[in-house]
Amino acid sequence: MMSEADKQQKKPAAVGEDAMAVDSAEEGRTAEALLRVVPVGLCLAAMAIMLRNSQENDFGAVSYADLTAFKYLVFANGVCAAYSLLSAFYVAMRRPSTLSRSWSVLTYAILAAGTVAAEIVYLAYMGAEKVTWSKECTAFDGFCRRATTSMGFTFGSVACYVLLSLVSSYRLFSNYDTPITFLSSKGLEIAAYPC
Repeated sequence: MMSEADKQQKKPAAVGEDAMAVDSAEEGRTAEALLRVVPVGLCLAAMAIMLRNSQENDFGAVSYADLTAFKYLVFANGVCAAYSLLSAFYVAMRRPSTLSRSWSVLTYAILAAGTVAAEIVYLAYMGAEKVTWSKECTAFDGFCRRATTSMGFTFGSVACYVLLSLVSSYRLFSNYDTPITFLSSKGLEIAAYPC
């Protein structure tokens, strides 16, 4: 049996551990909120650059609205910026940690939009001889540079979402104890979760 003095000595350690856990949770919440706010600026910058992206010269005129992939990029950046802003407010507020975080679908949407736009820009820079597409960026270089810049901001927001995924995963799994491992009768290591 433990004496009363032993119980008293253990109590402050538990309180200190709880304080450390609260500090860790606050740091995690701060990192998560920051990783939700940064994509707002990146998505808005990408959207603004693409919305103003048009060029007219002796060869004709081209605008982002002429290419469906660029319209999709603008739409996806707008949706992701709005959702990131709302989710940043949501994360900043104190709430139970059991609430769902179903934001990862937007990561795939913005990644798809950036990838499709990158393919269009690649074709504009390199052309495709087999289907007789010329290198349009030689004639519309300003348009191509702005499209490339917009895609860069888009992929920057994708990087933030990937980091956010890692932080969220860490915060989720740090709430659980590690499983107890033991060897089975066949010599295999098996994880057992405490009840």
